[in-house]
Amino acid sequence: MIRVMLVDDQALLRMGFSMVLAAQPDIEVVAEAGDGQEALDLLRSVEVDVVLMDVRMPRMDGVAATARITGPKVLILTTFDLDEYAYAAVRAGASGFLLKDVPPDDLVSAIRTVHAGDAVVAPSTLRRMLAEFAAHSPAPVKVTEELTAREHEVLLEVARGQSNQEIAAILHVAEATVKTHLGRILAKLGLRDRAQVVVYAYEHGLVTPRPKG
Repeated sequence: MIRVMLVDDQALLRMGFSMVLAAQPDIEVVAEAGDGQEALDLLRSVEVDVVLMDVRMPRMDGVAATARITGPKVLILTTFDLDEYAYAAVRAGASGFLLKDVPPDDLVSAIRTVHAGDAVVAPSTLRRMLAEFAAHSPAPVKVTEELTAREHEVLLEVARGQSNQEIAAILHVAEATVKTHLGRILAKLGLRDRAQVVVYAYEHGLVTPRPKG
């Protein structure tokens, strides 16, 4: 079972999400909180795998709370499709970012995806984030010498949005080998997951968004 915590200051929204998730055979809502501070307090005593976290809440917002969570994966849910929220959430350690009007099936899929270790970002938000990176693209910098040539290749493909299976096909290696390389990349660069690999690559000018058309 994937143990989920719902964090939102609107009880009606928590109820709606809870009803959707209750219908899933592999997902269980184990806790609910009305703000970031309450979520952190509950996490001291409740085992959670994925936190569905609102952004704007009283006392402590979702970005601040996400930065303090070290165990569970965090999936940010917000009404606002704004670049600064998406960027701040990923920088804080969130593994995903979706709008609250996401279809139920996509929400369930996103929970399973982040639980498995992949990143999820709403397509509209991702496009705007990459456009922002393109507008303020820094000069390329040298990747840490700790990365091998193969790890560098894997990092670039992850940043381009390729899955482990796709990277394995591109580099002609086993999928397990890609997972091993990704694990070493995360450890060497001090990153939490694929989402932060993407931010790292764009921040350092290692990849740039492809032009439209």
